[in-house]
Amino acid sequence: MEVTVATWVALSLVFVSIIVRWAWSVLDWVWLKPKKLEICLRKQGLKGNSYRLLYGDMMEKYILHKQANSKPMNLSTSHDIAPRLIPLVEQTVKTYGKNSFVWNGPIPRVIIMNSEDLKDVFTKLDDFQKPKSNPLLKLLATGLATYEGDKWAKHRRIINPAFHLEKLKQMLPAFYISIDEMIKKWESLASKEGSSCELDIWPSLQNLTADVISRTAFGSTYQEGMKIFELLKEQEGYAIKSMQSVYILGWRFLPTKMNKRMKKIDKEIKGLLKELQDRARQEVLQVFGSNKPDFDGLPHLKVVTMILLEVLRLYPAVVMINRTTQKKTQLGRFSLPAGVQYGAPIILQKR
Repeated sequence: MEVTVATWVALSLVFVSIIVRWAWSVLDWVWLKPKKLEICLRKQGLKGNSYRLLYGDMMEKYILHKQANSKPMNLSTSHDIAPRLIPLVEQTVKTYGKNSFVWNGPIPRVIIMNSEDLKDVFTKLDDFQKPKSNPLLKLLATGLATYEGDKWAKHRRIINPAFHLEKLKQMLPAFYISIDEMIKKWESLASKEGSSCELDIWPSLQNLTADVISRTAFGSTYQEGMKIFELLKEQEGYAIKSMQSVYILGWRFLPTKMNKRMKKIDKEIKGLLKELQDRARQEVLQVFGSNKPDFDGLPHLKVVTMILLEVLRLYPAVVMINRTTQKKTQLGRFSLPAGVQYGAPIILQKR
């Protein structure tokens, strides 16, 4: 009996210690560490909003985005698109100056717009690394934007040929067909309204990108390509929604409606791409057989070349580059503690 009681007491103490340790870790994550980092940044002259529990500036960011997208842009008077693309950063720089910070949940993101500091960020690759993103975003895309070190270098070498002008020339007929069809649709709409009409061309331009990639990447399986883009568009919506909230460890494993749908889309896209992958493997075997690949055989890899040529078309233009510090790091006159992110608003630096 005494042994049993002692065992239960020991187990209870272990359980309580685990709970206390977990509670302390959560408290440190959502409050103590962010406030400590905030004090450190303010002592160095960096300014920004005071930290708000767990969400930081994320709610304000969501509201500003919603307000910006609810108003039409008058491009005849201004081409300043920063308030629409990164409204929180743009407002912070206006309010607090170029040396400021915003809160990405419980993580401060320092905004330093000095060009020399930006050079340091891209030369000190070990000190400034790409921040870990929400694991759910991996269901949308991975690649150069998330890879580091040797893996990044390997993938960069693989897709390098896609930048060559001669490769793009081969796609010209597909570009022409897609653009010609789009213009004919516009002309048809204009003729129905008389001689002219007002058009929202943004959806057409979005579809044009998908249309061109479907023709060049999928050839005869054009409709299959468009199906993939429809799924990617839906996946993108879920990814944006997940970015607007703080990711809690283990959340992606919960069987929520959104998580289940994102995983289903991911499996469906991989299933649609399997045929293309099989064609690429079969082509490599036909060209090289059991021999080692050589330079003379590479021009005969039509399907493989097609895949490599189209990879970069899936990457949008970058308006802001983010990095994170793994240890205390000096950047210009600022000493950034471990755990702080660095944000370079490229779109603001070019203006």
